[in-house]
Amino acid sequence: MSAPSYAIPGAALPPAAAPLDAPPPRTVNDVLAASRVEEVIDELDRDLVGLAPVKQRVRDIAALLVIDRLRQQHGLDAQAPSLHMCFTGNPGTGKTTVALRMAQILHRLGYVRKGHLVAVTRDDLVGQYIGHTAPKTKAVLDKAMGGVLFIDEAYYLYRPGNERDYGQEAIEILLQVMENGRDDLVVILAGYQARMDTFFQSNPGMRSRIAHHLGFPDYAADELLTIAEHMLAEQHYRFGDGARQVFRDYITRRAQQPHFANARSIRNALDRARLRQASRLFAERDREFDARDLTTLVPADLLASRVFAPTPG
Repeated sequence: MSAPSYAIPGAALPPAAAPLDAPPPRTVNDVLAASRVEEVIDELDRDLVGLAPVKQRVRDIAALLVIDRLRQQHGLDAQAPSLHMCFTGNPGTGKTTVALRMAQILHRLGYVRKGHLVAVTRDDLVGQYIGHTAPKTKAVLDKAMGGVLFIDEAYYLYRPGNERDYGQEAIEILLQVMENGRDDLVVILAGYQARMDTFFQSNPGMRSRIAHHLGFPDYAADELLTIAEHMLAEQHYRFGDGARQVFRDYITRRAQQPHFANARSIRNALDRARLRQASRLFAERDREFDARDLTTLVPADLLASRVFAPTPG
């Protein structure tokens, strides 16, 4: 079922205010110092494990925008670069997180006014009866103006087999705004690679407006284990003796099963392990626990997962 739209709180971080009498930027370092863009890129490196190709592409886009700012100082103004993007990859590979950081980069360099991220799905854009789609789509676009509109599973907007479907109306409105309002709105489409390819083949107008395509690879087992340790540390938990290896085994097994969602599945697995740990400790009602007891996951908390259940036969 599609998730409701939401705005990411704290996405709009204001750029550094330059003194009124500050000289115009003349070097890359001047632009970086005024915008503090490198802070956002550093945060992206800290927030996301792996994804080296994606991070490099983000740096490349940031470099393009920085150089564009320097060109303006030499009177080399040209049409603003097209910044609409497509993120492809499986669930849980960091697409929304990168979109959030991209919104901050665009804001700090002055390409969007607010730098907020509005994430939506088909249900937020497409109506169920005649005359319903246009106001829904326009309301979302009004909300996203000055920032980034992130459309997850964008291919669901197009349903050619249903004559009464209103997704095409939403696409046409999006195309118009992507062209005429691109100086104040960046649209990021996201979804599975194969389905996005089919979507673009059916919608050449949309394909022509997307300048940047970023592919998000699945995480390797060791990367997912590192992500798990980061998630635990954020909540003041840790793997106890033997638990880390058990969880690595869990990752290997779970990744081979249906509906595996990378970091999202890891978070869900850890939540269930914390529940088992809580039940285990709750049963010892007269025991006085220390901080280590309350923060440690042991192998039994993980081995209870159905992933480790014997295969029938």
